[in-house]
Amino acid sequence: MNGIPAIRIAGLLKSYGDLEVLRGVDLDVAPGSIFALLGSNGAGKTTVVKILSTLLRADGGTAVVHGFDVVAQAVEVRESISLTGQFAAVDEILTGRENLVLIARLRHLDQPGRIADDLLARFSLTDAGGRRVATYSGGMRRRLDIAMSLIGSPPVVFLDEPTTGLDPQARLEVWQAVRELAHGGTTVLLTTQYLDEAEQLAERIAILHEGRILVDGTLAELRALLPPAEVTYVEKQPSLEDVFLALVGHHTGGDAAAPTKEVTR
Repeated sequence: MNGIPAIRIAGLLKSYGDLEVLRGVDLDVAPGSIFALLGSNGAGKTTVVKILSTLLRADGGTAVVHGFDVVAQAVEVRESISLTGQFAAVDEILTGRENLVLIARLRHLDQPGRIADDLLARFSLTDAGGRRVATYSGGMRRRLDIAMSLIGSPPVVFLDEPTTGLDPQARLEVWQAVRELAHGGTTVLLTTQYLDEAEQLAERIAILHEGRILVDGTLAELRALLPPAEVTYVEKQPSLEDVFLALVGHHTGGDAAAPTKEVTR
């Protein structure tokens, strides 16, 4: 796209009666990047995603996705995006492979079986591909849901709070899937209320609060907004998440980390 933002929002407004949900939102998202829209419940994150995906019409302002205006060129926008909501939209009666084949056929794509097999391999679901989705864990369902969203190779993917309700292990699985999207050149707009999720995944982060963007920048830029911390020596203990992941055998470092003393800021 020659440096043109994959997503550009300017002065976005949306109200429901007397309730102002969006009060002039401005955002640019670079192509092939992961952009996190961070905010608490009710901040307006899902409303932004609905407007960008043409499911909702703004009261004012403009929004452009992959070069297409969401109002004047809604059909072209829909052809350029995929949306994964807060709950996995998978058919539990079908197998994982059958879910993927179904979507490929609905999109009138050639060789739906090959497409399904490629995506199962990409998201480490090959061994589970022949099983009914009802037997899948939460993380596996989420990975399958994201895989389904990639059928047709949309250049822009919206992930609306994709790890809501997942356990720590499943969240790590989804995080890896999201990273792989960006590595493949897909632009990802991720909404989340989890600070660590934005910190782990996003190249840029915007904080949405009461319908307005408070800050927008890289993690380093956001940290620079606060005064330098005083250097102290503290004893670092494993977090509960460290303990959980170590005990279930999915800690990236192998065994649970022993308490250490280190300089923190």
